[in-house]
Amino acid sequence: LLVSTRNAHKADEIREILGSNFIISDLSALSGFPEVEETGFTFQENAAIKALAASARFDGWVIADDSGLEVDALNGAPGVRSARFSGDSATDASNRALLLEKLFSVRGKARSARFRCVIALARQGEILANFSGSVEGIIIPQEKGTGGFGYDSLFVPEGHCETFAQLGANIKNTLSHR
Repeated sequence: LLVSTRNAHKADEIREILGSNFIISDLSALSGFPEVEETGFTFQENAAIKALAASARFDGWVIADDSGLEVDALNGAPGVRSARFSGDSATDASNRALLLEKLFSVRGKARSARFRCVIALARQGEILANFSGSVEGIIIPQEKGTGGFGYDSLFVPEGHCETFAQLGANIKNTLSHR
């Protein structure tokens, strides 16, 4: 199974979720694979763009994930721009800092958010299925925890008191939007 991503954290998380039943590679295993521009306006459009591009050059099953954080107080932002929220040279740290800055005066339930994910399954240049998931929670005012990646240290899922970064991969993967 090829995961159409160069994000090693995302590929590792998918590897952990699927377990030993699959041999999983990501785009780093394909030499000369071109960058695929995510020009879609939705998670589903971007997942399809990435899955189709990879499945046209890879003889096997391909999944592509497009996912991100939707914050209600920010009208769903960062959304499909989650990885580039703080600009074209964004890092996880700069994205988290900008999110906290934008939510500085927002309190309580107004900090509600969700992680959303759409996965497209493709083979031989054709989308075979789409899958979606989400997990509801809140954005806390300061980072907590060292696990995970992206916005994990700011997101507390419903029913829990710790961030995804504190809960650890085993618990996170049972709740995850993926």
